[in-house]
Amino acid sequence: MDDGLRVTDRWTVPAAELRERFSRSSGPGGQGVNTTDSRVELSFDVAGTTSLPPALRERVRERLAGRLVDGVLTIAASEHRAQLANREAARERLVALLREAVAPPPPPRRPTRPSRGAKERRLADKKRQSQRKRDRRADGD
Repeated sequence: MDDGLRVTDRWTVPAAELRERFSRSSGPGGQGVNTTDSRVELSFDVAGTTSLPPALRERVRERLAGRLVDGVLTIAASEHRAQLANREAARERLVALLREAVAPPPPPRRPTRPSRGAKERRLADKKRQSQRKRDRRADGD
């Protein structure tokens, strides 16, 4: 096994912190589906990891709160017939999720107001629209 999963330039999840479970998969595979354990469940203990600084660990726990069970993130992959392909798919999904979760928050939005010209254009469009509807009326109400 390799030395871990590279999430960002500065963070690699050590292979020792990943747990893989294999089970029978549903879906394509014909008769072989009943005999091969091609489904992969990849688990990573976010709460107990030592590879992440506490501040980032807390950010990941907050952002992935809905997906964590007792602080553990689990990814299942069973879309391929081969176990190796499912292992790769699960790892890619885990990396993508973790990369998104550790990303810094976007800068706060600076509130802006519509310009005077924009307000005037909006009001002119409203007047034009109301005039158009008024002109369509049959009985001149």
